[in-house]
Amino acid sequence: MEIKISAQQMLNVLYVLAWIIFIGLGIDAGGFLVNTFFTLFINPIGSSYFWNHIDLSSLYQFNQSHFVTLTSLMSIVAVLKAILFYLIIKIIHDKKLNLAQPFNKDVNRFIFSVAYLTLGIAFFAIWGTNFSEKMVQQGVSIPSIQHLKIAGGDVWLFMGITLLVIAQIFKRGIELQEENELTV
Repeated sequence: MEIKISAQQMLNVLYVLAWIIFIGLGIDAGGFLVNTFFTLFINPIGSSYFWNHIDLSSLYQFNQSHFVTLTSLMSIVAVLKAILFYLIIKIIHDKKLNLAQPFNKDVNRFIFSVAYLTLGIAFFAIWGTNFSEKMVQQGVSIPSIQHLKIAGGDVWLFMGITLLVIAQIFKRGIELQEENELTV
């Protein structure tokens, strides 16, 4: 007995997974933003029980502008990740992912957008990691970059560059497909 999964069924599963991840990332991004606002303008004690039980009180006491910098970087990374999954949801929902003719301008635009977003995530994650390491060298107690959710900047960079290469290949595929349609 062999079970065959069609490409459309796989897209439906990925669509549901993308929604679940998008909702989680949106909640994470909102948590970072709300907690930063709460800590800065309502109650500074919020830095000791930041989003997901992250203790940033020593950074807040060390320098409030450094606290804002780190939480802004964490928020930017989370928002960019959420936007990334929104784009995935949008291309599947709008049915612009044509499996019969995958080389089309909508898919190419999507791949370029995802590539630039991943490069943005990489840039801000690496910046946040370096900033966090600099604060630790100055004696500030900061949770690990995994807990801050800014780890993996190098992986995001690798993925962004890979997607740029794939986007260029798709761009060439579109050109060949258009030339082929004109000669027929």
